[in-house]
Amino acid sequence: MIPNFKNIHRKFKLNGNHFGHEELKEVAYSFIKEGNPHEQTLGDFLLDWLDEKTYVDVFTSGSTGKPKPIRLDKQAMVHSALATGDFFGIKSGDAALQCLPSNFIAGKMMLVRAMILGLSLDVIAPTSNPLKNHDKDYDFCAMVPLQVENSLEQLHQIKTLIIGGAPASSTLIEHLQTVTTNVFATYGMTETITHIAAKPLNHLPKGKKTYYKTLPNIQIQTDNRNCLVIHAPRITEGKIITNDVVHIISKTEFDWLGRFDNVINSGGVKLHPEQIEEKLSPFINTRYFVASIDDERLGKKLILIIEDPQETIDTSSLLETIKTSKNFNKFEIPKNIYTTKNFTETNTGKVQRLQTLISLSI
Repeated sequence: MIPNFKNIHRKFKLNGNHFGHEELKEVAYSFIKEGNPHEQTLGDFLLDWLDEKTYVDVFTSGSTGKPKPIRLDKQAMVHSALATGDFFGIKSGDAALQCLPSNFIAGKMMLVRAMILGLSLDVIAPTSNPLKNHDKDYDFCAMVPLQVENSLEQLHQIKTLIIGGAPASSTLIEHLQTVTTNVFATYGMTETITHIAAKPLNHLPKGKKTYYKTLPNIQIQTDNRNCLVIHAPRITEGKIITNDVVHIISKTEFDWLGRFDNVINSGGVKLHPEQIEEKLSPFINTRYFVASIDDERLGKKLILIIEDPQETIDTSSLLETIKTSKNFNKFEIPKNIYTTKNFTETNTGKVQRLQTLISLSI
């Protein structure tokens, strides 16, 4: 029997305490009135979830444009939680850690999963190093890459970890090979109520390439741009047409290549910035991205933008290192490297590529 969004699992715990429907309302009011900022946003969402409406209004992350309001069906969020539990083998009574902000969908869904699946959820302030001074063990947790990077020595405290919000760098993935935690990259968006697919990042045979595998009851295909089209009848009405260029491996697997709106046509060659950025990872230890600017001969030429707060990066030396590396073909080598003290970000800390590029006045 599929649970209704109005029902709270009898094994659900919040910060170590059992709460029923009405008791959670009191907790929410207390969070809003007396809590820390992360507790106040948690309280706001709790009241939204526990009211009589069949939907909640949330905002998209803004990573591909201005954040926009979107209405999500509560029962669809229940189906998403059940699919996550099924895919990752999460069971009632498991311990989970919520270290993401509750004002966006990833944080909200950690709470929904706990209430629906019957998890014991600890909620802490979202910081860049969530496991610092925190020695409890957990069965399930979600983090962004920066949090994972700062928590490598404590990751053994988590049995299953999902990473979202941004791609994990090749350097981070290399570090994950030595941890006992089962780590997964996730694919999804607010419109799909977080992830609809995941792929393992560690504990794999050496040299084996992995692909995103869809959660239960998700169908995938591509359009004429080779962009992913998602059909998730239990989560959203109609098909979701994305701008993510993919290669379909099977009915349940796909390889993510990059954003269609980021593709660079340089001299007739189509370049996927995300793939080039992955190759650049071993050479740069700060944030960066590749983009393009107009060029009379090529139409568009590839450039590299690096965040350099201390203004210490030798761009000429770096470019020479890239040119002599065997990791790149001639089309993937940036024609120029530019630095800036700070990238333009969204409210959730995601880099806004276009706005950063505009600020450079190249």
